[in-house]
Amino acid sequence: MVTKADGSAMLNALGLMSGTSMDGIDVALISSDGLTKVDRGPFLSIGYSPGFRRRLAAALEAATEIKSRDDRPGDLAEVERELTDKHVNAVAVFAEHHGIDLASVDLIGFHGQTVLHRPKQSLTVQLGDGALLAEKTGRPVVYDMRAADMEAGGEGAPLAPAYHAALAQSLDREGSFAFVNIGGISNITYVAADGTIHAFDSGPGNTLIDQWVEAKAGIPYDQGGAIASEGRVVRTMVDDFLSAPFFADTMHRSLDRNDFVLPKTDSATLEDGARSLARLTAEAIDLSSNTLPSFPQNWIICGGGRNNQAIMADLDELVTARGGHLMSAEEIGLDGDAVEAEAWAYLAIRCRKTLPISWPETTGCSKPTCGGVVVDPQQ
Repeated sequence: MVTKADGSAMLNALGLMSGTSMDGIDVALISSDGLTKVDRGPFLSIGYSPGFRRRLAAALEAATEIKSRDDRPGDLAEVERELTDKHVNAVAVFAEHHGIDLASVDLIGFHGQTVLHRPKQSLTVQLGDGALLAEKTGRPVVYDMRAADMEAGGEGAPLAPAYHAALAQSLDREGSFAFVNIGGISNITYVAADGTIHAFDSGPGNTLIDQWVEAKAGIPYDQGGAIASEGRVVRTMVDDFLSAPFFADTMHRSLDRNDFVLPKTDSATLEDGARSLARLTAEAIDLSSNTLPSFPQNWIICGGGRNNQAIMADLDELVTARGGHLMSAEEIGLDGDAVEAEAWAYLAIRCRKTLPISWPETTGCSKPTCGGVVVDPQQ
């Protein structure tokens, strides 16, 4: 831990993210005061095996039986233990790969794996045993960061906007920003020129595309949008999704990967389906932006979806037509794969300092809320 000249403590934090794409664990190290100062460190992504990805997919089915946050029906307790062990291993691999002494890490921000997210029932479940992770890594762990927001009437997501706002202050560009993360689900953070923020989930990201190509071709995702590049947009497929009540509701709610149902596999060819679902991702982001205070000038795209050239081309077309400028995270010196894990490290620091991680403008909570459970190794 380092203390800045103004007295505010800089903490070193690891962020661990396993997102809705369920493809692996992202690990990132930052140093921050939890306010405006952020020093970004190294990053590493460690993929899950196909077998464990299937275990997680099955866990989503078992999780539909959950009635309270502590329920672990079926083999969910076993999956949770295995998932936690994989995060312990990810921390060790990261430290060895980058030559980092874990003793220099002040705390770990642990997202876990979301298997159920039902905001209307104030119910969200992220598999992951924070106490076990703290015990095995020997570092304090902050986890279960969504529940307190829901208890305050919020949607429990998105939580990354706190970090996006800090990043916006460090970027040498004028005007408003939209940080778009295209993971399994896409979400937008709007940062106005004066620093005020608004945020919400915008619709499907990669999840439908991943499910489509796996169902049609037995492969986990459309790498680089190569399959989509061979197809054409089936307009009816896109419009069917965009007619969902979610897109007509100006009071955005957070989404679960199961909120959108995969089209029947005989409704299009492999290529046309991939192309149509890529177009859907872009149009959903554009459509959702209509509820922002103004159309953002600077669009920064993060997450795995930025590597899908079909999504990026469509989104660039839509944003440019409305006077915005689209950039991948790398174009402004960020790592688009690392931002979510960095965000979880930043949120852990804010939780440790009892600073808010969500606001009425980001999740719909009734008041600024500090979430997260902090557990020390000895506990």
